[in-house]
Amino acid sequence: MKPTPLPDDWPADPRSILAFNRTGCFDWDLDSGLMHLDAAGHEVFDVRADEYDGNPTSLGVRVPPVEAHRLDAYVSHALKDGSRTYGIYFRIRLRSGGLRWTHTQGFIERDETGRPRRIVGIVRDATQELGDSTARHQRADEEEDRRRRTSIVQGTTAALAHARTVRDVIDVLKDTHGLAHLGASNLVMALVEAGRIRLVAEGPAGSFVPGTKFTRIDERYPMSDAVRTLSPRFIETAAEFAASYPELWPHIDKLGITSAAYLPLIAQAKPIGVLGLLYQDKTGFTEEERNVLVALSSGIAQSLQRAMFYEQEKDLAQGLQQAMLPRTIPGVPGADVAVRYRSAALGRDIGGDWYDVIPLPGGRVGAVIGDVQGHDTHAAAVMGQLRIVLRAYAAEGHPPATVMARASGFLHELDTERFATCLYAEADLSTGVVQLVRAGHIDPLVQQTDGSCRRVPVDGGLPLGLSAEFGGLEYPVTTFELDAGQTLILFTDGLIEEPGSDLDDGLRALGELACSGPRDLQPLADRLCGIVDDRGGEDDAALLLLRRRMIDAPRSGGRLQQHVGPGDPEALAEARHMIRAAVRAWGAGAGADEIELVADEVITNALMHTDGAAIVTLRVISGTERRLRVEVEDSSSALPRRREAGESGVSGRGLLLVDMLTDEWGVESRGSGKCVWCEFVVPARENQAQGERTAPPEQGQE
Repeated sequence: MKPTPLPDDWPADPRSILAFNRTGCFDWDLDSGLMHLDAAGHEVFDVRADEYDGNPTSLGVRVPPVEAHRLDAYVSHALKDGSRTYGIYFRIRLRSGGLRWTHTQGFIERDETGRPRRIVGIVRDATQELGDSTARHQRADEEEDRRRRTSIVQGTTAALAHARTVRDVIDVLKDTHGLAHLGASNLVMALVEAGRIRLVAEGPAGSFVPGTKFTRIDERYPMSDAVRTLSPRFIETAAEFAASYPELWPHIDKLGITSAAYLPLIAQAKPIGVLGLLYQDKTGFTEEERNVLVALSSGIAQSLQRAMFYEQEKDLAQGLQQAMLPRTIPGVPGADVAVRYRSAALGRDIGGDWYDVIPLPGGRVGAVIGDVQGHDTHAAAVMGQLRIVLRAYAAEGHPPATVMARASGFLHELDTERFATCLYAEADLSTGVVQLVRAGHIDPLVQQTDGSCRRVPVDGGLPLGLSAEFGGLEYPVTTFELDAGQTLILFTDGLIEEPGSDLDDGLRALGELACSGPRDLQPLADRLCGIVDDRGGEDDAALLLLRRRMIDAPRSGGRLQQHVGPGDPEALAEARHMIRAAVRAWGAGAGADEIELVADEVITNALMHTDGAAIVTLRVISGTERRLRVEVEDSSSALPRRREAGESGVSGRGLLLVDMLTDEWGVESRGSGKCVWCEFVVPARENQAQGERTAPPEQGQE
């Protein structure tokens, strides 16, 4: 190969430069990779002739890794960009341990195609040349580099302080503004679990090494070595990597990795994981770099341990929460049901939100939604107890107001300062009559058959626990009619609460979402809970949807009950409302007015002539004749008697009306009181005109 002429500014013989300083010459054959170095060159590098075999890597003992990396990168760039010459200052480490500045200049000979074939040049001691000024600049550069690394450690540590989960820790480490500034091109992270190392993160995409998802601690892998020895494993060159881990190296080589640092993550003297940082175009680690990475691994280990504890507690808390909720929702003849629960976005903090569906005799069903104060396992435990007692009281046959009052008394007697909001709905699916009792909870929504939603105002009492403490156990009952195809929507405040908005805005937004949502119940439930999934939140959310079916609703049975307190006009109005809705829904036909009149008369008599309350019960009796039965129970054992009313009398006609308008009536003794009952023959439902529909009465209508 014909040598390329030297540049004009180079001496004819580079060796003539030897006169300036201690200077040596080299001749580097790029095809063979061998580089001839003369005796003066040996002296510059402080190596003996028998220590240098012609391979430039033999000089690695004198060139610190960081300097070697910088020198290699500079020369490689000159070879690739078509340069004819290059020059660079670098440091070598002497036998004495000190550092000495050195300078090299090279001339690149290329063939006719421009391919570099040979480098000839000089290497010289540049200590005197650079002098104190360069040293000061170098120290300033080193100090700046130290500050940069310290800043990375501080920034990464600050970001890790906000990491709540293992995923958060991984995201911080993979952030391009974090560890990547340390020069790492690839990252791997694993957790130590039951004697195995499980890979939980690698990056960038496409860098996964087959067979490393799970490895044993005693296997020959760098991660295993770091965990087993509890010491960082620094791999300074590609050759060292290939020699130490021959099975792993072919996959690593494809990634262009030239060095790596595997750092055990140790917390409380135990390895909990390992972090691997892999580098391209870098060889070796300075003492400063090693110290930075070890310090960083300590902070990462602490954050990782917190995240693992957090997730363990979160799993425990969520398991407790799920155990307290019903495992399955029972099938309810005549209705479709969908339930959802979403835990708070904060993770471990769980609440006392719950739902329940309670099948009841006579084609009825109870639906419960509630929220215990607080966000901890104690709230979940109280919730579980409340759910059980509410279910028990409802199954015993108590009317809704009694169920709520007894639950409040139960919570008050518990050794807890917690209270709970709750909404209990008892629906007769054969008639559509729904009785609602509210204890400090949010009003429900009803979705009409056309998809539109309306709010159902429900008179309420104090939250459970507080009503018993302050002596307010009287819970009013609100009655309305749920038509076939309509959906009752019960929920906790976590579904509609949003920072900066009030509950009314949240209710409207939920209604609009339901209106535009799918008609199928399960997808609708997902849609309504989607607002929680999208925005997150600091509170749990529970949702219960109860839709009365268009067809196959129970056609027989049916039972409604209402408690009417003495001197309580609202309770009397609610009882009248319940009776009106029931007799029309149950198909009383033309006799509905007579039934309402008789029932009102019997209730009024019970309130006027006794000192206590009255319990009104309506039910359908199926037999040879379909009958509607009204029962009014009071605490007086005195039997009613008919009296002759004078022409100017204002009373005495009540029992006469009862006798005239009922098909049968009578009085039964009930322990310490009595029950006045009346029965009315009503037409079979099949005989009613198809398509007949009575609009649900307005709230408060009498």
